[in-house]
Amino acid sequence: MRGTFVYVSGGTGPGRRPATRTEKGVAFIVRWLILSAAVWVAAWIVGGIHLDGWQSTLLVGLILGLLNALLRPLLVLISIPLLILSLGLFLLILNTAILGLAAWIAGKFDSIHFAIDGFWDAFWGALIIAIVGWLLGLIVNPNRVAREMSRR
Repeated sequence: MRGTFVYVSGGTGPGRRPATRTEKGVAFIVRWLILSAAVWVAAWIVGGIHLDGWQSTLLVGLILGLLNALLRPLLVLISIPLLILSLGLFLLILNTAILGLAAWIAGKFDSIHFAIDGFWDAFWGALIIAIVGWLLGLIVNPNRVAREMSRR
């Protein structure tokens, strides 16, 4: 079906082609792993973020990724005036709130061992997650990995 394809970002011109479902799935998994690694780094650096086990790390990455995909666009839209007034720095507060919400959701499950002590721990954790996720995304590039995987 032609309606199920989207264009792979990262290039313009005649070489662009629609991404397949497989490529979108691989790119999603790579982004999930990048976010999970960023959460792990934040928990390792910030003493007030408690994360135990690789299963919890992956599940927190999934929760955070879903919140970023579903809730963050709405929060950004609602807070446009604050974003303009703060020159975009209010995004740090939004990221902090989403990380806190992820910790709250994770706390509802006995199998997920993730907790944040307070606002500043969530703030620094959100900042670290954003920076590490951005750096890993530059290094790994989920769309490129997906295209290369589909060629095999």
